[in-house]
Amino acid sequence: MAAQSETHSAHSASGGETEATAAGGGRPDAGGHVGTAGAGGEVGDAVTVASDGLLLATLLDGMDAALCAFDADGVVTHWNSEAERLLGWTRQDAVGRRGLSGWVALPADAADVESRLFDVRHGRGRQVHDFPLVTKDGGRVLVRGQTSRVTDSEGASAGVYCAFTDAYAQVDLERSIALSGALLEEAPWGVVLVDADLRPASVNAYAARALGGSRTSLLGQPLGELLAHGVDELEGAIQHVLAQGQPPGPTETWVTLRPRLRGVADWETAGGGDSLTAGPAGATEQDGSDPNRRCWRSAFLRLASPMGEPPTPLGVAWLFQDVTETRRAEAQSARRRFRDNQLQRAARAASECVDPMEAATVHLDFALAGFAEHALLDLAVPESPGGAHRSSTPLVRAAATPASVPDLCPPAGAEVWSAVPVGYGASHPAVRAYESGGSVRTSVGGATPPAAAVGGRLGAEGSPVVTARWAAARKWPPETVHGLCVVLRSRGRTLGVVTFLRGVHRRRFDRSDAAYAEDVAVRVAAAVDLARQESSRR
Repeated sequence: MAAQSETHSAHSASGGETEATAAGGGRPDAGGHVGTAGAGGEVGDAVTVASDGLLLATLLDGMDAALCAFDADGVVTHWNSEAERLLGWTRQDAVGRRGLSGWVALPADAADVESRLFDVRHGRGRQVHDFPLVTKDGGRVLVRGQTSRVTDSEGASAGVYCAFTDAYAQVDLERSIALSGALLEEAPWGVVLVDADLRPASVNAYAARALGGSRTSLLGQPLGELLAHGVDELEGAIQHVLAQGQPPGPTETWVTLRPRLRGVADWETAGGGDSLTAGPAGATEQDGSDPNRRCWRSAFLRLASPMGEPPTPLGVAWLFQDVTETRRAEAQSARRRFRDNQLQRAARAASECVDPMEAATVHLDFALAGFAEHALLDLAVPESPGGAHRSSTPLVRAAATPASVPDLCPPAGAEVWSAVPVGYGASHPAVRAYESGGSVRTSVGGATPPAAAVGGRLGAEGSPVVTARWAAARKWPPETVHGLCVVLRSRGRTLGVVTFLRGVHRRRFDRSDAAYAEDVAVRVAAAVDLARQESSRR
């Protein structure tokens, strides 16, 4: 209304000036001519004021919130279309009314509403209140209004304006904002907001710990800089959600984090390159698994802006939980059941063997399933009563499963007790296991395991040439990268050593593997002891 009044006044002034000029009262220019330059300037000012008034009216009507304004006497001066939509009272109904009583507020509520509405004239800043208002059709609406005073050029209070919305819609908005804030704080699962470029835009504390960084250092980094493996599956899922919408249910993805500065495990001694027990946990966990390899149960939600038609995708909310320990426990339970079943099957098959050495080989055949690529059975040659004392223990290759590998010492066959020893050195893992009476685990590459064993790629210490040399020095197949030597004991005597070998695509042996190998060795030792007794009776 104020804008309309100003526009009307400007038009009146312009009209008055035009009439004066037409009557001969125009001002002469520099050449002494009477012109209408002054009239043209005032008409332009009037057009500008009119345009400003139209712009102000358009801005008020385009607001998402309802707005009304009052002058210093409490008379309504502005009422936008959102207020009309929310309450039903049109601009013609509202503008010019004094106060709220009798139309938009019940007489019993009007005094309290007006008191809280106009009190802002005596204070500073903005105030937020909930008002019960009345619609044109007689209904009641609870609105949440934000009021602020309007000042003139001298700073004096000239009125009040109030922007208000449905209180329940406002509560929904505030609840959504509060929910977003809670999720991005100490939520019990990870929340990562990924933008359309597949880069983290916001990360909560749980996700920052899981990804191995701070909440600020992770922002804007490509996922490939955070994950060594599994990034393709994760990015594919996010791209699918951006294009098609969220998947029907949560998914589980195994990922490998980029290695951080961690300590490494001393899995091998400096002298022989083999260890009897694992060193301090660092590069791997106690069970031999990679701590950087994690299983995340993830759900994805597409975020779209409601301001666009169709809604513009803003990114994806990625929610995940770390279920690694649960999945590893399930895998260990399944592995244990399978191994127990293999031991029972091997025992039944070995009981049908006439030759005890064949029974020993049967045990090794069943043990290899899902456990290792090769198994070697090396037996100690009994010393003759009058023989000289030997400085090292001679071990004879009695069996190898599966079938003999080229460049590998072949089994001695039936003449195992009088065959030529393999020729292991004093530092060989099998010799050390025999002499110590325990199990020895070893891997190529010293303290750092080969990259192929944990990541599928060969590094400098796990290159094919280095691996072949390392295996050849121990008289093992060239593709071997992990070895486990278990001693054979029966009736208080050490009979030999069983060696299990793994290639580049398997993890290195851990303590649970050693325990299983020892169970197999007990059964193999019983068969070997029986074969030795029969050989001595011949």
